[in-house]
Amino acid sequence: MDQSNIVTLSAGGYDYAGWKSVRISAGLERQARDFELGITWSWPGGGDVPVRIKPGEAVEVRIGRELILTGYVSSAPVQYDGRAVTLSISGKSRTGDLVDCAAINTPGQWRAQSVQSIVAALAGEYGITVVDDSGLAQAIDDHTIEPGETAFESIDRLLTLSRLFSTDDGRGRLIIASPGSVGRAADRLVLGENILTGDAQMDFSNVFSQYVSKGQRSGTDTSFGVATTEVEASVSDDRIGRKRVKVIQQSGQLTPAIARARVVWERANAISKALAATYKYQGWRQSNGELWRHNMIVRVVDPIIGFDRDMLITEISYELGEQGTFATLSVAPPDGFLPEPNDAYEKRKLRKGKKTDNFEYLIPADYKPS
Repeated sequence: MDQSNIVTLSAGGYDYAGWKSVRISAGLERQARDFELGITWSWPGGGDVPVRIKPGEAVEVRIGRELILTGYVSSAPVQYDGRAVTLSISGKSRTGDLVDCAAINTPGQWRAQSVQSIVAALAGEYGITVVDDSGLAQAIDDHTIEPGETAFESIDRLLTLSRLFSTDDGRGRLIIASPGSVGRAADRLVLGENILTGDAQMDFSNVFSQYVSKGQRSGTDTSFGVATTEVEASVSDDRIGRKRVKVIQQSGQLTPAIARARVVWERANAISKALAATYKYQGWRQSNGELWRHNMIVRVVDPIIGFDRDMLITEISYELGEQGTFATLSVAPPDGFLPEPNDAYEKRKLRKGKKTDNFEYLIPADYKPS
């Protein structure tokens, strides 16, 4: 195998390589990347049993020299029969503790603070550093931990209200993400050139003709009554040919501005999710030697599905098995992932005399963030 693609797991002062099976996954909408590595050797006479890696042990996972994951071993199962022994190691990023563990801040309430500062406080209880990659400073009137919720559930409520995403990086930090901030891929994904398989469900079951956001907020000396106890906003989508209404009941302190931004974002995000696709690519790296990464913009040219457009890599899995090394890339139009209501609905005009792809009537094919 190419030295740049050798997967190394570092634990307890040792580096382990020579894995026969590999899966390392990360995604824009996943709080924690995870991994599963396996090795099989003959038995008996296949050499000494390797040093055991303990569940809970701190690890680093690299592809070549690039740090891909910093976290902990979740499990280390061993299987054997009369012919072979199989050892597997699986684990998650450090941010996995936010998914598994309770929100324990005391006091568990914040007033008139930024989303970023509250997320940092929730994650800080478990030693997780937060990096704000969004470039946005959003204040929340009130956020209170709900009984029994995990740290990530509390964080997710905050980010959903603010239309932000959080993911992690190779160092195990929580990243408040800005879609596409990793940059544009050097290569395109092109049918007949580097796409091995393609899969698009084209599932429009979660796309609606009207989106309604409802919620409440606490009153003040200057704002009270119905204006605070009942907050509502609504937008329509004439791309949908029949009446379909989605009502979003929001928790937290909802304002008319937040409610309006939420429904505009929902309208854009629903179309993006409906146009999501998954591709398999031979290898883990582009032609310039750089790894494919999630949160990267890539041009997809696939006349079978009907794409010739910029897409956002929302999730990636690096895999090694009997078929060799390959990457599985999940992509979707990036417009629906923007934190601000930069809604492609308002820009969906075909170029004069040119049809870029089959779906430009829904979302423009060329991604132009504001």
